[in-house]
Amino acid sequence: MTIQKIDVAYTAVATAENGRDGRVSSDDGQLDVVVNPPKAMGGSGAGTNPEQLFAAGYSACFQGALGVVARQEKADISGSTVTASVSIGKTEAGGFGLEVAISASIPNVDAATAQALIEKAHQVCPYSSATRGNINVALSVA
Repeated sequence: MTIQKIDVAYTAVATAENGRDGRVSSDDGQLDVVVNPPKAMGGSGAGTNPEQLFAAGYSACFQGALGVVARQEKADISGSTVTASVSIGKTEAGGFGLEVAISASIPNVDAATAQALIEKAHQVCPYSSATRGNINVALSVA
């Protein structure tokens, strides 16, 4: 697999303290959150967790990619939503891995058009590009 090269337009910077049981903040102060393991993984669940942060970023990025594709296709995606479900679990090798399910609701187009739009968005979304070939990403129309 070839590593893509980019002309950097922006760099986000965040720092974690105490890993999955601490705090994450961005250098500009826009993000400052407590992170704790979820109850399902034996944690307190008192704060957010890396999987929620990844799901938030992926869903927002995918929605943006859907907008790019919709403009190219002249499709009406007003009122649409994108939900990313990020799961974590043990791998066969004994470590941990992720999988993602992306579900898009696009009320102003038929199901076939919605499916085509999300498949095209999956090709242009930077998060999809970063995960392609590394983790399972399932797409569906809600």
